[in-house]
Amino acid sequence: MTPSRRQFLQFSLAAAALTACGPGMRAASGDGRPASKKKILVLGGTGFLGPAFVTAAQARGHTLTLFNRGKTRPELFPDVEKLHGDRDPNKDEGLKALEGRAFDAVIDTSGYYPRIVRASAELLAPNVGQYIFISSVSAYAKNDTPHADESAATATLADPNVETMGKNYENYGGLKRACEEATEKALPGRVTVVRPGYIVGPEDRTDRYVYFPLRYEKGGEMLAPGSPADPLQIIDVRDLAEWLVLLVERNTTGIFNAVGPEKPWTMGEMFAACKEVTGKDTKLIWVPGEFLLKNGEDGEGALPIWAPAFGAYAGMHLRSNARAVRAGLRFRSPVITTRDALAWFKSQPEERRDKPRAGLPPEREAELLTLWARAQGG
Repeated sequence: MTPSRRQFLQFSLAAAALTACGPGMRAASGDGRPASKKKILVLGGTGFLGPAFVTAAQARGHTLTLFNRGKTRPELFPDVEKLHGDRDPNKDEGLKALEGRAFDAVIDTSGYYPRIVRASAELLAPNVGQYIFISSVSAYAKNDTPHADESAATATLADPNVETMGKNYENYGGLKRACEEATEKALPGRVTVVRPGYIVGPEDRTDRYVYFPLRYEKGGEMLAPGSPADPLQIIDVRDLAEWLVLLVERNTTGIFNAVGPEKPWTMGEMFAACKEVTGKDTKLIWVPGEFLLKNGEDGEGALPIWAPAFGAYAGMHLRSNARAVRAGLRFRSPVITTRDALAWFKSQPEERRDKPRAGLPPEREAELLTLWARAQGG
């Protein structure tokens, strides 16, 4: 299946000892001793996952350094060392600020093109112990197999030198996989590849997940995509960030699907969380996935996060997270995630709240509900 825009957008933890490691995983000894303090470099660190990681790492007493262009939210973390440059070694000062610097671990939250990732990985390789690359489940070639694990076939690029996502982001998955390979080649045996699905929670500026509780709170008849049993995988940014700290503390390497919750979750349970958080009793009109596909809500439609639970999308929200769970990934209740994401959105300025960045526009929702009613003879 050609990667779609939906694939492109897929973008409190106990620090317990690792109890089990699967193939492709390596961890430092888990004897229960307090983790030694680490010097950690974050490539990026001012977007969404980056700040969550910095906050979690600071709480554990680690020393952070951020490398970025200094353009996005430069006011964040005034007490953290900041190095300025460009991920692209051919632009301005490039990676010069990183030359000769040594770190215990690197967290690469901002790598999208293999040439650029290769440059940082090769420069840092002599002086770092671990390189954690934040990839994506879009690195897989297909989404049609439920419960697929990290051994599933990965995406490839028709042109290995391409440096555009493509008109429909068809290159995104292949580029992420090529970035993974670049880090693995530069630092063999020292790389941790983390493949998240939908990262949600407070400060998620895509508004993909918060669309649902926001719309539910408005009441009336609401289009609910698919069926209550359709699977749904999300991960709270705070859970992911705190687990990344654990991976650094334990020097855990390998490839991991960072998807949650631990047990399968469904669209029905998501709407139940919306009801619990908002206190509303909105009337849900469940519209089957087949109908939504027929009417344009496939990978390119306006409905965020949800995907049909069949065909080419059958495994999209059913990736195996067993390896990550064995490596210590834990999940807070999705109800907490829903509550906190909604609270964060409501804390934004009025002009921001008036223009959500994802979700069905009211007129499109009404159109689909009317079409569905007609199809039912209503």
